[in-house]
Amino acid sequence: MKSLLRLLAVCLAFTVSPVAKADTAAEPPVKTLRITVLSTMLTGGDGIGEWGFAALVEVNGRKLLFDTGNHPETVLNNAKELAVDLTGITDVVLSHNHQDHVGGLLTLRQAFSKKDKSTLSRVHIAEGALISRGPGDYAGDDNPLIAIRTAYLKTRGTFTEHSGPVELLPGVWFTGPIPRVHTDEQPIPPGWVLRAPDGKLVPDSTPDDAALVFDTPKGLVVLTGCGHAGLINTLEYARVITRRPDAPIYAATGGFHLFRAADGTLDWTTEKLRALNLKHLHGGHCTGLETVYRLRRDLGLPRAAASVAAVGSSFDLEKGIDPLDLAR
Repeated sequence: MKSLLRLLAVCLAFTVSPVAKADTAAEPPVKTLRITVLSTMLTGGDGIGEWGFAALVEVNGRKLLFDTGNHPETVLNNAKELAVDLTGITDVVLSHNHQDHVGGLLTLRQAFSKKDKSTLSRVHIAEGALISRGPGDYAGDDNPLIAIRTAYLKTRGTFTEHSGPVELLPGVWFTGPIPRVHTDEQPIPPGWVLRAPDGKLVPDSTPDDAALVFDTPKGLVVLTGCGHAGLINTLEYARVITRRPDAPIYAATGGFHLFRAADGTLDWTTEKLRALNLKHLHGGHCTGLETVYRLRRDLGLPRAAASVAAVGSSFDLEKGIDPLDLAR
C-alpha cells in the first residue's frame, strides 16, 4: 500500500509541474498599445505647442489620459484639432505635481463631464504629490496641484494617492514613487524646497515623480512625464515591478529631463540604455532636441526608431513611431 501511495505521489508531481511552468511563463497581457501625444513643445501641424506634456493611451481596447498639459485649454483644443474624443475615459494618471503636467485637469473634467459624468472622474497620483512646496524662502505654497485638487473634488471626482506600484489594467502599471538608485542621475534643482513629514524644509527632488509601464510580448514600454526620478532609474524599476528582470525596453516615450544634461551624463545614459536593450526612443517635452539626436546616433538606432515627439505624433506597439512630417 505504501509503495502504491509513493507511486501516486510521483505521478501527481509530474502532472502538476508543467502547469506551474505555464503560469510563470504566461504571455504578457498588453497586446495592443498606442500612445498619442496631446501636449509638448513641438507640433506636427494640427494643434499648438507648449511647455508641457500630455498623452492619450489606448491599450487593449481601453483608454487612459496621462498628464494634462500646462495651460488650461491646450489639451482641450489639441484634442479637438486631432479629432480625439476623450469622452468616457475614466482614469487620469498624473506623473507629478508640476503645473506643466496638471494645468489642464480641471478644464478637461468640466468640459467632458457635461456629456458623461464618469469622464476623467478618477485621478491617480504618487505619494508626495500633494506635499506643500515652494521656493527657498517659502513665502507660500506653490504646489499647483493642491488648489486644482480642491476644485476638482467639487466635481465629484476622486483622487487616489499610491505609495507603491499598482496595476491599473492588466499589464498596465503605475509605478508610484520611483526609487532613486542612481542618486546623481537627476540633480535636485536649486531653490525649491518641500515640507517633510517632520515639518522641516528639505530640497525638493520631486519624490512623487512616476510613470506608466506596459508589459507587452515585445518587451516593456515606459511612458514618462518629466523623468525627474531619472530615466534609467525609471526604466530599471519597470523591470522590477513587472518581475521581468531581463526584458528589453521596447520603447521609452515622453519627457526624460535631459535637455540640460552634461556630455558625461549623456554618455552614461547611452551605455545604460544599450544595456537595457532599448528599441524605440520617442522623446518629447523636457528631453531636448539635441539629446534625442545624440542618443539616436550613439545607440545606433535607425531614424524610424528614434525621433522627437510632437503634438499628434504617436508610438504604436505594432507600427512603431509615427513622428509626423516635421520630425520625420
